[in-house]
Amino acid sequence: MKFLPMPFHSLLLFIVWLLLNNSISAGHIVLAIFFAITIPWLVTGMRDEHPKILKPWLAIRYVLMVMKDILTANVEVALLIIGPIKKLNPGFIAVPINVGSDLGITILASTVSLTPGTVSAEVSKDKAWLYIHALHLDNEAELIESIKQRYEKPIKEIFGC
Repeated sequence: MKFLPMPFHSLLLFIVWLLLNNSISAGHIVLAIFFAITIPWLVTGMRDEHPKILKPWLAIRYVLMVMKDILTANVEVALLIIGPIKKLNPGFIAVPINVGSDLGITILASTVSLTPGTVSAEVSKDKAWLYIHALHLDNEAELIESIKQRYEKPIKEIFGC
């Protein structure tokens, strides 16, 4: 194991400790050095590998698309809520997912939850299904296909999973 497994974090801890104490006395410097060495050394085993983004331009396009979807869905949900309540048709759907990583599943579930009108409720234990609540469910098959094509497919391409 390296002496400083996370040198940037060590430096950051050292600086933040001194700033928080508002003092550069010998005691605070010794304590800052102790924390800067000890804390990264203790938590280094908890670090996960950083995901590899295979297509950064697609990732940027994905973020912009999600932002546009959020704005569009906000207007649609506002119109649904302002209108007669009897027009709402809420429901749960099970979306089959084929994302090979926990990060990909998390991003997919978060994207669905960020888009107004849908909330990710649960991921099945075998990670093959994402259960979603929709505020207004007209066509279940259309919503499933939209989620798979619009969100799942780019995530799989971005992370190669």
